[in-house]
Amino acid sequence: MGAGSKLALPGHVGQEVFGDGRAMAGALADRVAAMLRHALGARGQASLVVSGGRSPAAFFRALAQRELDWTRVSLTLADERWVPADHPDSNARTVQANLLQGPAAQARFIPLYGGEDGPEAGLPACAERLAALPRPFDVVLLGMGEDGHFASLFPGVEGLDHLLAEEGPPLAAVHPPAAPHARMSLTLAALLDARRVVVQIHGPNKRAVIEEAAARVEPAVHPIAALLRQRRCPVQVFFSPVE
Repeated sequence: MGAGSKLALPGHVGQEVFGDGRAMAGALADRVAAMLRHALGARGQASLVVSGGRSPAAFFRALAQRELDWTRVSLTLADERWVPADHPDSNARTVQANLLQGPAAQARFIPLYGGEDGPEAGLPACAERLAALPRPFDVVLLGMGEDGHFASLFPGVEGLDHLLAEEGPPLAAVHPPAAPHARMSLTLAALLDARRVVVQIHGPNKRAVIEEAAARVEPAVHPIAALLRQRRCPVQVFFSPVE
């Protein structure tokens, strides 16, 4: 356990608290690499789902330095803005620049964006690409926004209750009410088809949000509440007060 006070989370949700983001990124890279190595030894292949954005970049760079047989690791995104991979807002671009470097570049990366006019048009082809991934996922790494969203499951998204259902559809075209770009997103049902879900957050604002969500706030207000309450898949929260 790292420095700092524990978060007020349900007892079935694991947590580790670190003094800063650098320490957390290194520890998280060690943990994820260990889980992937275990999967490779037990099943001969491993699958990893990650989120984009700025927060996981340090973790990506640390994980890329861990010794793994990357040729047997498959990787995809929890969600993606519907923009080309060379767009500044592309999650695939963040993964390519920070994780798929050196030996880690040998991992099989399966993108969500397929070039169609919109995520609705891209749903069938995206679902077909994802079907090639080993299931259940060995590790799902998520972030959380200050509105309590994870992946692209934002408050106010049309049909959010359906997307947060444990038996809901696996994949959805999403149009966030207050964020740029249409998105493709794995749903809660798909993300829980995993051996472990890890949520990585920084800062006092996100701490307050996740603790509020854990205190029985409705998922319509903070969607992360649905992830914290479920018992289908183990969840671990990694937190540091500063990045």
